[in-house]
Amino acid sequence: MRAMILAAGLGKRMRPLTDDTPKPLLKAGDKTLIEHQIDRLVAGGVSGAVINHFYLGGMIEQALGDGSRYGLELSYSREAILLDTAGGIIKSLPMLKDDCFIVVNSDVWTDFDFSTLEPVDGETRLAHLVLVDNAEHHPGGDFHLNAEGLVRNGEGSDGNSLTFSGISVMHKNLFKGFPIQPRSVVPLLQEAMRKDQVSGEHFRGTWIDVGTPERLADVTTKLASKSAETESD
Repeated sequence: MRAMILAAGLGKRMRPLTDDTPKPLLKAGDKTLIEHQIDRLVAGGVSGAVINHFYLGGMIEQALGDGSRYGLELSYSREAILLDTAGGIIKSLPMLKDDCFIVVNSDVWTDFDFSTLEPVDGETRLAHLVLVDNAEHHPGGDFHLNAEGLVRNGEGSDGNSLTFSGISVMHKNLFKGFPIQPRSVVPLLQEAMRKDQVSGEHFRGTWIDVGTPERLADVTTKLASKSAETESD
């Protein structure tokens, strides 16, 4: 499968770091956030990705180029206005080529194994979501998994919920009939959930939503610690 990397946000919570740099190009260790994500995708067998951008997007294209040095083909979807998640994906569908594709936020840092993701058929399943434990900054979560592995909105009957990681597999049929205009993917997913068309999994590995300077510093610290452990070995 190819991948869609969502990178069009303004990064307001990261200011002043994002005053003159798009958030995907902020560095954690010796690589930018989006490079960490690209490395994980390549390790998972992804051969091509589309990156949408809006704020300072030309800097992203200049920094990453055609993707050849990372081992995959990169193309770009330039947004004249912010199209939000669904709008950005809909605009990118011709470049994604395949009916089914991985969608991932550019600003999550994780050790998730993308090779474990499988296509959805576009009929019984329109999407597959990777869910994680709720972080301190998002204690209420987003969705829950039922006993059949289907994703449901809000808390489960036991009062538990999980957070959408920003990692998923989606089928183009999820967006069928919608024009290119600003639109969130969440209502589309919720409608599909009501029809039992969204499966999910609970990922318990490393995952950080790098949405603030403090969390960026946390990732940098973890990378430095990991590097020191490798050198000591």
